[in-house]
Amino acid sequence: MFESEADESSRLTPVIVSCKSGDNLDHVADGSIDVIVMDPPYYDNVMYAELSDFFYVWLKRTAGYVYPLLFRRHLTDKDSEAVANPARFAGQKGARKLASQDYRERMASIFAECHRTLKADGIMTVMFTHKASGAWDALTQALMEAGFTITASWPINTEAASSLHIRDKAAARSTIFLVCRLRKAQQDARGYYWEDVEPRVSQAVRDRISDFREAGIAGVDLYLASFGPALGEFSRHWPLRRGTPKSPPHGDKSADADPYATTPDDALQAARREVKQWRMDQLLTLKGKEELDSPTAFYVLAWDTFRAPKFSYDEALLLAHAVGANLDRDVKGRTAIKQGSYLVLLDSSQRARRGTLGPPDGKRGMIDAIHHAANVARTTSLSDAKELLQKDVNLLEERGFQVALQAVLEVLPPSAKFTGIDLKGALKSAGTDFETLLDLARLYLPEVIRRPKQLRMFDEVT
Repeated sequence: MFESEADESSRLTPVIVSCKSGDNLDHVADGSIDVIVMDPPYYDNVMYAELSDFFYVWLKRTAGYVYPLLFRRHLTDKDSEAVANPARFAGQKGARKLASQDYRERMASIFAECHRTLKADGIMTVMFTHKASGAWDALTQALMEAGFTITASWPINTEAASSLHIRDKAAARSTIFLVCRLRKAQQDARGYYWEDVEPRVSQAVRDRISDFREAGIAGVDLYLASFGPALGEFSRHWPLRRGTPKSPPHGDKSADADPYATTPDDALQAARREVKQWRMDQLLTLKGKEELDSPTAFYVLAWDTFRAPKFSYDEALLLAHAVGANLDRDVKGRTAIKQGSYLVLLDSSQRARRGTLGPPDGKRGMIDAIHHAANVARTTSLSDAKELLQKDVNLLEERGFQVALQAVLEVLPPSAKFTGIDLKGALKSAGTDFETLLDLARLYLPEVIRRPKQLRMFDEVT
């Protein structure tokens, strides 16, 4: 058997595997690396060192005999790990904020070493996904502080829908690949104002949303995919300052808050607003579109975004901000409840049992009228639901009600009657709402309410 020259060359090419801290690559020369590919720690998602202890103790008894210098510790190193771990700051005020700052500083040190070792025309790809914008803010701030610019981004579907750790959760199924290059020196010398750059960030997102959606990116992943172009435009104009001071959030008067400071989170908020507006344009399909009221808009976009009734409370706050809703006043205790660090959306039956349905005339929000109708139809009949909707004001003829009903039917999970898929738990009850409301629309608004777009995929299958 003869080896080709290519095979021999490949066989003779040395491969060096190093086990060192990412912020101290003293064995790598300056400007000597062509490509860096990094899958960094995902902020606070996983405490990797703690998880690794299970495997470490067994590897120490096997591989430890071959590489004893790599297994000198009793357990893995927890102190040097680049993760946002509040436990490191237990007992200190603002432990979570301190953990976030610690993560950003550690990642900045790692990226600084990458910057030192990368060639002037080299490229670095960073894989990252996290639903919390705070995680993105920390990572990209560290990237820019180290001297990088984000030149491109690509969402890659990396999680199967059947994966156990994302099933029935409002979890991301794609990973965002950020393409980074060394920032040119002249970029650092010029300062930009956020007020001038914000329209460019928004435009960069608008230019990519349709492409992402056509590629099958939806829900949480659509928002995450929009972060890439937003951060790319933001990083190209770094450093940034505000021309006018920003109001402190929630009345925060902390002395260390710079009202003129701009962070990547500003770009992320702009991205969320663009995706929200684009999705609303897609969901409000009736002619003569009307804006949804804030409580209804939140309910619709929450189902559309997370595809599950339970999701992070912090993400709920960000979504509420994007639609102009007050989470405590308009949502919590009405269309949703707070459970620990999560927010849980309620269907019509759950709201009825809790006594949180609100006025049936829709004055507080059309989602109240829709849930009243769904609950009556579920417990008595469709004709009783019709009578309720026509009691004082004929909501069936109100354009605001019709638009809201169409939007709700586009986002609630369809029942097994339409898909052949049995829903479980809270999803099943929400599916019953979908079935009931669609029956109501077919019977009393057949010329107004269209068949939901989301059923088309099932129509094609059947």
